Amino acid sequence: MTLLTGSALPFALGIATVMASPALAAQDLQDRPVTPPPSEGAAPTDPDQVRFSAEQLEYDIDADIVTATGEVRMIREGERLRADKVTWNRKTGKVLATGNIAVTNPQGDIAYGDQIELTDSLKDGVVDNMLVVLEQGGRLAAERGTRQQDGTVNLERAAYTPCAVETSEGCPKEPSWKITAVRVTYRPDRERVYFNGAKLNLFGLPTIPLPRLSAPVGPGGDSGFLTPDIRLDRVNGVEVAVPYYWRLAPNKGLTVTPHVFTAVLPMMQAQYEELNTLGAFRITGYATASRRSDDLNTLNPTDTSQAFRGYLDAVGRYQFSPEWSLSGSMRITTDRTFLRRYDISRDDRLRTTASLEHIDANSYFALTGWYVETLRVNDPQGQQPIALPELDYRRRFDDGLLGGKFEMQLNTLAISRTAGQDTQRAFASLRWDLRRLTNWGQEVTFTAYGRADAYNANNIATTPLVYQGLAGFQGRGIGALAVDVKWPFVGELWGGSQRFTPRVQIVASPQIRNIEIPNEDARAVDLEDSNLFALNRFPGYDRFEDSTRITYGAQWALTLPGFTFDTIVGQSFRLNDRPTILYPGTGLSDRWSDIVGRTELRFRDFVSLTHRFRLDKDSFAVRRNEIDATIGSRTTYVQAGYLRLDRNIFTSIEDLQDREELRLAGRVQFARFWSAFGSTVIDLTDRAEDALSLSNGFDPIRHRLGVQYEDDCLRLGFTWRRDYVNTGDARAGNSFLLTLAFTNLGR
Repeated sequence: MTLLTGSALPFALGIATVMASPALAAQDLQDRPVTPPPSEGAAPTDPDQVRFSAEQLEYDIDADIVTATGEVRMIREGERLRADKVTWNRKTGKVLATGNIAVTNPQGDIAYGDQIELTDSLKDGVVDNMLVVLEQGGRLAAERGTRQQDGTVNLERAAYTPCAVETSEGCPKEPSWKITAVRVTYRPDRERVYFNGAKLNLFGLPTIPLPRLSAPVGPGGDSGFLTPDIRLDRVNGVEVAVPYYWRLAPNKGLTVTPHVFTAVLPMMQAQYEELNTLGAFRITGYATASRRSDDLNTLNPTDTSQAFRGYLDAVGRYQFSPEWSLSGSMRITTDRTFLRRYDISRDDRLRTTASLEHIDANSYFALTGWYVETLRVNDPQGQQPIALPELDYRRRFDDGLLGGKFEMQLNTLAISRTAGQDTQRAFASLRWDLRRLTNWGQEVTFTAYGRADAYNANNIATTPLVYQGLAGFQGRGIGALAVDVKWPFVGELWGGSQRFTPRVQIVASPQIRNIEIPNEDARAVDLEDSNLFALNRFPGYDRFEDSTRITYGAQWALTLPGFTFDTIVGQSFRLNDRPTILYPGTGLSDRWSDIVGRTELRFRDFVSLTHRFRLDKDSFAVRRNEIDATIGSRTTYVQAGYLRLDRNIFTSIEDLQDREELRLAGRVQFARFWSAFGSTVIDLTDRAEDALSLSNGFDPIRHRLGVQYEDDCLRLGFTWRRDYVNTGDARAGNSFLLTLAFTNLGR
C-alpha cells in the first residue's frame, strides 16, 4: 500500500543534520543487521508531502491513530526511511518509528536506530540507540539524540571514529581510536561539533582526557590545532611543535607553528597557502635567534653570539590559459647550517626561480630567471650565478620538401655574480631531422644543425682558466651533419619476445671555437648511456664537440610474462686526430672512447634493478659503477644504491671527485599493521680514491631506524636517527622523533 500525506518527514528533520557531521560515532560502532532503504522510487513533488508504503496500514478512528507495519518505506525530498512499524497519534501529535530503522539522506549518509520519536511540529524529536554511517567516512552514534527547534542536535553518551570496525574478513573489531563524550552538541549555524567530557580512546583504552573539544563539519577544514610533533636531539634538546590553523576563507589558510626547545630559544614557523581559479601558491617562513658557527672547516667550531636565523620557502603556479603559465619558487636562508641544525632540509644548494611560459603544439617560449644560494663548505657565495633573464624560444615546422622537420631556437642568457665573472650569451640555431624506414626495416635519421653565437664576458680572472674564455665580445659559428641508423631484429624466445637493435651513428663537425668562449653550462661532462648517441655530448650550449666520429652500439631487450630485461652497450671512435677539448677522466679524451652501458631488469612489481657502467677502453678498469635495486613488495622491501667513480679528474676542472658510496633502505612488515624500517648512507671512499678525503673507507654519514603502526585511520611511529658529520653548529649526534596522526582529527 502506498500513500501520500501532507506531513513532513520526521526522521529526515530529526537526523539529517546529525548525519552531516564528520566527527562523531556511536557507543555501539558495529554495523546493524538492517538493509538501508533502496534508492529507487520517486519522491513526491510537493515538499510537504510524504510518500510511504507498507505491507499493512491501519487507522483507529476512535483513537485517531494511523499505524503502518511490515517493511515500511517513507520518502520525502530524497530522505528515505525503512522501519518495521510507524505509528502516528494525531491527537497527541506523536510520531513513532520502531524496529530495524535505517535512514538515508541525499548525501548518502545512513542512520540506524531502535526508535525515533517526534512531536507534531516535526522539527524536534528523540532517537534511541542511534548509529550514523557517513558517506565521507566515519561513523557516529549515541544512546540518545535530540533535535531542537533551531536545528541544534544534542547527543548523550556518544562516540565517534573514522576507523574501520571490521577486519578484511568481515569480522567485527575494535577501532584503533575513537572519541567518547558525555555530551556532544552539533551547531549547524556554526558548522561545528562540540564535545564535553571527552576522552580519546587508543586501542580500546582511554588514554588522553579532552574535557572540551570541537571539530568542523563537512569536507572543508576549520580553524584549530593540528597534530603536534615531538622530537629530541643533541643540539636543540626536546622539541615540541603544536601547529594552529586559521581558515581565512574556503580557498586560503594560515598555519602558525611555535617550536619550543629545552636547549635553545623557540622558533616560529608560519605557512600561508591560497588557491584560486588561476592557480595556487604557498609560502613558508621560519624565524629564531641562536648561536651559529661561521667557521665550517673546524671539527670543534666556536659559536658566534646570538644571531637572527631564518628561512623562506615559497612555490606557486598560475595557468592563465591553456598555453600561458607563470611559475616560481623561492628558497632563501640566513646561513649555511640553519636548515640542517633544525632538521628542515639537507640540500646543499638553494635555488630561487621564476618562469613565464607559453606552450602549444609546435612552439615553446620561456622567460626565466634564477638565483642560487650555496650551503657548501668552501664554496664562496660571490661565485654563485644570478641569471636574469634567460629567454628561450623554439618553433617546429615542416620542411615542405622532403618530409623532414625543422626546429628553430632563439636563446639569450645574462649571468652575473657579486664577486665573479659576468657572462652574456645569445644564439640562433636551426636543426633539420628526416626520419625514414627502409624496405629492410632500418630506421635512418638524417640531421643537419647550424648555430650562430655571440658572447660577452667580464671579470674573468676569478674563474678557472679552462672555463673563463676570453674577455669582451666573442662570436662563433657551429655546424654539424649526422646520420643515425638503427636496425631492429624481433623474434620469439622462451615464450616471449626479444628485440636486438644494432645502432651506428656518424657525426661530422668542423673545428669550432670553444676555448675562447666562456663556459657556464657545459662543465660537468661524463660519457654515459644517455648521451652516447647525442649530437653534442656536452650537457649545455657553451661547448660543442667538434670532431668527426662514429658511434656504435647495440641494445637487446627480452620481454616475458611479468619479466623484462633491457641492456645497451656502446663506444665511439674519433675519425680525425684533431686535438680535443674533452679532458681526461670524461671517457672521451682519446680517439677511442671508454665503453659505456646500462642494464635494466624488472620482475613484476617485486624486483627492479638498474646498472650503469663505464669501462676504461685500455685496461677495462671500472671508471663508473652505479647500481640501484629494489626487491620486495610494497610492505616489505629492500632498496640498495651503490656508486663508485674512478675518473681521475683534476680538481681544477671539476669539483666532483672520485667517490664510493653505499645507500641502503628497507622496511619489514612483521604484523598486519606493524613494520620496522631503516636507512643509511655510508662513505666508502678511501685515500687511494681521493687523497683529500677524510674517510677511512667505511664512514657512515647518517642512519635511521624506526618502528611504525599504521592502519586506515592511525599512524604511530618512533624513529631514531644519527648524524655522523659536523658542519658548523649542525652537530653530529642522535635525534628521536615521535609521530602520532589521527584521521579526521588535527587537520
